[in-house]
Amino acid sequence: MENQMEASQLPAGSVTSPIWVRELEMAAVASQPRPGHKIRLMLAFASIYLLWGSTYLAIRYAVATIPPIATAGIRDATAGIILFAVAWIRGFRPRREHWQAGLVAGALFFVVGHSGLNWAEQYVSSGSSALLITTEPIFILVLGWLLGQQRITLWSALGLGLGAMGVALLTGAEFSIGGKSLLGVAAVLLSALGWGAGVVVSPRLRLPSDALARTAIPLVCGGTMLMVAAGSAGEFARMQWSSISVASLLGLGYLTIFGSVVAFTAYTWLLQQCSPALVATHTYANPVVAVLLGWLLASEPLTTRAVFALIAVLGAVVLIRRGERTIAVSDSK
Repeated sequence: MENQMEASQLPAGSVTSPIWVRELEMAAVASQPRPGHKIRLMLAFASIYLLWGSTYLAIRYAVATIPPIATAGIRDATAGIILFAVAWIRGFRPRREHWQAGLVAGALFFVVGHSGLNWAEQYVSSGSSALLITTEPIFILVLGWLLGQQRITLWSALGLGLGAMGVALLTGAEFSIGGKSLLGVAAVLLSALGWGAGVVVSPRLRLPSDALARTAIPLVCGGTMLMVAAGSAGEFARMQWSSISVASLLGLGYLTIFGSVVAFTAYTWLLQQCSPALVATHTYANPVVAVLLGWLLASEPLTTRAVFALIAVLGAVVLIRRGERTIAVSDSK
């Protein structure tokens, strides 16, 4: 009786059809647009566009009274634990190779990536930091080329030149200021390099196939290393707990929940639903959001130099993406 009920619920002809026909029928049913799917896609893209774009200003508020490495460590460790707990409840069980891979990815993405950016935003505006971070695709292209994983086309070469021009425009302003402001620029570029290296290296690492766990384990590893680094640097010992402002606490909470848990989850989900090139369009939106928020909410100057730098860096990313599409088309022929 149970088998008859199950058979009656299958599409017509599926019981007597060959296995491959039934598989095609099931795939066709699964591929039908689900109610609310477009809404979920829109919300997920809004998360990586707006939330990640707003994290630069949140970092500025957080590091105002909380040491930068401690800020990054608390953010990443907390977010990683939350995501890992969800993955565990869903049945994920990590293996030793997952933790080993997580140490490498966590060091590149978060120890280098987040700590460098956090430290820099003590001396560089959030808008300028966001613009400099958009050099990440440039670093990915160069590192991939050095490792023999990527070809540089004419479009890519033009993008590299235009990106260097944009960085020079921003760095030129900092040269006139000098001191730690210039070191801040170098720290942001190092942060972008670390994140780019993580993108290049990650496919070679034995991270979990589960998207949520693949995000959680590097966060836990990176957050733990950052907490150790903050303690070794004496940040916790020097921290004046009574002097931590409400704005810094709100900034840290925003980074943890919205910048990491929500946005990273949306990012990994989108990579399962859309092409990586489409998901990567957040690279265009984030600096625009960061610059506008810094200007509107934190009175950061919106200079002509910054506008031209924004145009140059975004143009560089567009050219590099076009170069990637040219390679993809030529390889498919």
